[in-house]
Amino acid sequence: MFDIPPDPIAFSIGPLNIGWYGLCYAIGLAAAYLLLVWLARRAGEDPDIVGNGIIIVAVAALIGGRLYHVIDQWHLYANDPLKIILPPYSGLGVYGGIVTGTIAAWWYARRRGVSFPRWADIIAPAIFVMQAIGRWGNYFNQELYGPPTTLPWGIPIDCAHRLSDVYACTVFPETTRFHPLFLYESISGVLGAIFLVWLGFRFRSRLRPGDLLLVFFIWYGTTRFLLENLRADNWTFFGIPTAQIVSLIGILIGVGGLIYRHRRGHPADRPAAFPQNATWGALGAEWMTRPIDEPWANVPPPKKEAVDWDAIIDANDDDIDGSAAVDEVAPDTTDTNEERPSTPPPDDRQT
Repeated sequence: MFDIPPDPIAFSIGPLNIGWYGLCYAIGLAAAYLLLVWLARRAGEDPDIVGNGIIIVAVAALIGGRLYHVIDQWHLYANDPLKIILPPYSGLGVYGGIVTGTIAAWWYARRRGVSFPRWADIIAPAIFVMQAIGRWGNYFNQELYGPPTTLPWGIPIDCAHRLSDVYACTVFPETTRFHPLFLYESISGVLGAIFLVWLGFRFRSRLRPGDLLLVFFIWYGTTRFLLENLRADNWTFFGIPTAQIVSLIGILIGVGGLIYRHRRGHPADRPAAFPQNATWGALGAEWMTRPIDEPWANVPPPKKEAVDWDAIIDANDDDIDGSAAVDEVAPDTTDTNEERPSTPPPDDRQT
């Protein structure tokens, strides 16, 4: 599938080289924006919030991701710290981006006066999409690979980009293929995004705002925990890969959060900003304990008993025929000189 090591440069504009790494993340950000707008409308939220919010969150995630990567790969920057901020840029830690991006999203939601849990559910699938596309930048930079493999989707890594103390060309020839960890994360991102979007449509009445973000923590944490076993350049803490520790924390937060938020007696959630337009995302706990007959819930109302219109029409015909027969035999009482008993006026109400 992958025959030769790729060129990290996508194209050049004069002296400026545009790398595939940055281009992949730019494309991923654009795709995430389109998904955010699409989900926001279906979640009954204002899609205009996405415009400014995505810039703030993306910058915060970029700073956090870069910081995590620098700490992780400090040996690459120890002798030249200016490489941290000077181009060309490469290397982002997903967990650092998730932490700072989440903090920025929480701050922005409070500033705009919108529900952070509901917007967190909208953002979660978009993170998967951005990661699925952005991870291909690691392929063009020949990074994020695992041990040698004979699988048909193995990727070549040239000698200059290998870990010299682990996969040196003197031990593994240039024809050696390696596990494409970037590809595994990319596939996981695609499947994760599809799963979260499906959950938002299929289980609206059972979800609580914020549940999809917790599921994201569980999904990505599990994926990253497993893939860290294939990496040889891990940032470790007392011999344990730091990413695995963070992954376990994320999984525990996800599982514990779901259990805690779905306990009995939990306060009810307010509906979306525009609940009458919502067809995706959590309805809220208030509507989980009683029939959902609110018109904004987009749930079909209970079926009403069928009306037997034929019987009603036949009954009306009988009434009309009976009235006509009485009129035919009624005596002429037009004589004004004859006293007539007073009768109450007819009842105009229909029965």
